[in-house]
Amino acid sequence: MTDRIDLPRPPQAQGARHLLASARHSLAGLRRLLQETAFRHELAGGAAGLALLLAGRASFPEILGAAVLFLLLVAAEALNTAIEVVVDHLAPGWAEFARDAKDLGSLAVLCLILANVAFVAYTILG
Repeated sequence: MTDRIDLPRPPQAQGARHLLASARHSLAGLRRLLQETAFRHELAGGAAGLALLLAGRASFPEILGAAVLFLLLVAAEALNTAIEVVVDHLAPGWAEFARDAKDLGSLAVLCLILANVAFVAYTILG
């Protein structure tokens, strides 16, 4: 990957090619996200939560709710990682705006981790 910003923009795909290109971009994002230790920990936590729900005989709607919450966590982690990549590019040294941006992204992820844990706990114990 290059950090150059003066490369020519590739032509935009249309129709079905656009959908395939979007899927490729999403998979590339997932591959990038898998490089993050925090995301791998979240995947393990999600698997543990699913195992607890299955062991606790959670209903299909409860499992579906947990899956939606987990996907929201994945989305927040992806956005947090994107923020970190951009901030690291803009401020390779220390800067207050960089710290604030990273802290706020981290807070968003933490809120969704807590929501996931609370949902699983309520479903199992409630």
